[in-house]
Amino acid sequence: MEKKHNHKECSQILMPVRDTLDVISGKWKLQIIISLNHGNRRFTEIERSIPKLTSKVLAKELKELEQNGLVERIVKDTYPVSIEYFPTEHTKTLHAVVESLKDWGENHRKHIFGSPSEVKKEE
Repeated sequence: MEKKHNHKECSQILMPVRDTLDVISGKWKLQIIISLNHGNRRFTEIERSIPKLTSKVLAKELKELEQNGLVERIVKDTYPVSIEYFPTEHTKTLHAVVESLKDWGENHRKHIFGSPSEVKKEE
């Protein structure tokens, strides 16, 4: 017997996935989060840790990540003023997602390129 299509059930899955992608999608957001999780705190440290990321885009993405509660911006009262960025506690909830994406990506490369010895690493 053919299963009936359940659009409500599908929507209940799609909506939270869409919400998640709205917050972390794009070319740079997860890379910025990974950089922060590896200890890069200053704007220039983050920028240098991610090849091809421009200052303008980094500033925009950090602002959006801050608005979504994934990055905390701390202004230090020094001379000159220094600004540091930190992952929030909420960012830690993405750890399993990032690990799953990493594992999937490694397996996908093997699937596409063949054996692990044939997989070319990006530099």
